[in-house]
Amino acid sequence: MSTMETPPEDRLPIKTFVAEYDASLIKEAMLRELERNGQVFFVHNRVQTIRAVTDSLQSLVPEANIAIAHGQMPEAELEAVMADFTQGKIDILVCTTIIESGLDMPNVNTLIVNKADRFGLTQLYQLRGRVGRGANLAYAYFLYDRGQQLTHTAEKRLRTIFEATELGAGFNIAIKDLEIRGAGTLLGTKQSGHISAVGFNLYCRLLAEAIEQQKEREAGAFKKPSRLPPPTIDLPLPTYIPEDYVTDLDTRLVLYQRLANMNSVEEIEGLASEFSDRFGRLPEEVKNLLYAVKIKALAAKAGIESIATEHGQIILRPFEGMHFDKRKLEPLQRDGIKIGLNQIRVNFKRMIDWRKVLEEVLGRVG
Repeated sequence: MSTMETPPEDRLPIKTFVAEYDASLIKEAMLRELERNGQVFFVHNRVQTIRAVTDSLQSLVPEANIAIAHGQMPEAELEAVMADFTQGKIDILVCTTIIESGLDMPNVNTLIVNKADRFGLTQLYQLRGRVGRGANLAYAYFLYDRGQQLTHTAEKRLRTIFEATELGAGFNIAIKDLEIRGAGTLLGTKQSGHISAVGFNLYCRLLAEAIEQQKEREAGAFKKPSRLPPPTIDLPLPTYIPEDYVTDLDTRLVLYQRLANMNSVEEIEGLASEFSDRFGRLPEEVKNLLYAVKIKALAAKAGIESIATEHGQIILRPFEGMHFDKRKLEPLQRDGIKIGLNQIRVNFKRMIDWRKVLEEVLGRVG
């Protein structure tokens, strides 16, 4: 995923529209841009149907010079099209998301995204950043099929991109994208989404350690770190703070950062009480999040490198060079639990309360 940009202070806000696909609206948008000698991006991210879409646009504005650009074209042909578009020989470029990053064309100030409900929030933000780079007011249209019933997630994405029109909205987009998609393995070394939104301190610490170790290797003085890195946790649970529970964005961010830095059960229990006192009864997603942080703390004490969810099972793996003591763990042997030297498998689908079982396993390993 490309890094999101913060627009310079002197850039004008982009006028944003979210609407059903409408030929008259598209025609009006394209003609307005052409009348001021500007150019248009029309994003259609399906190579199989991009020619048919181009033909329909050509019938709407027959006077326009329209070309196609996508990643499956021969390299020389694609370069020629992009060169012509850059030189102003092409009025409307019908393209896939190949324009998502790396383009700076001040003369392109209208963006139309077809089937925008199929794009991720960060992608929509990136695409919108392709226009509005000149002195003219820019327009961005995010369209979905007429009469289509949007999914709840798609509706939230489109509402967010419509509302986030202020300059420098990228950080808020990142937070919102995290909450819509879920946090992924936000409590481990693997990050899904924007690490500036959650787990930032943890990421920076790991990065600093890796850089220091590389320097020591190059200097021939590398020493194995005295402590193990934090475990990666990926449980089959929705783990996040709902925006309707903690409405203030900055407060949610602070809470995420505090959670990422916790390493004791006592701290976690204290934060759970704070949640209840400040915001009321804990929703299921927050309970899950606190449980995941607790598991992370227990796993760290037990020398676990990762806890992953794979094919209906929770799999615990120790760090390289370490093994599980099968004799010590023999009391755990039961239906749904398999113990090996290099991994422990917990079949959570066959257990009534797999959460307690996972805690018991970590306690025994530790």
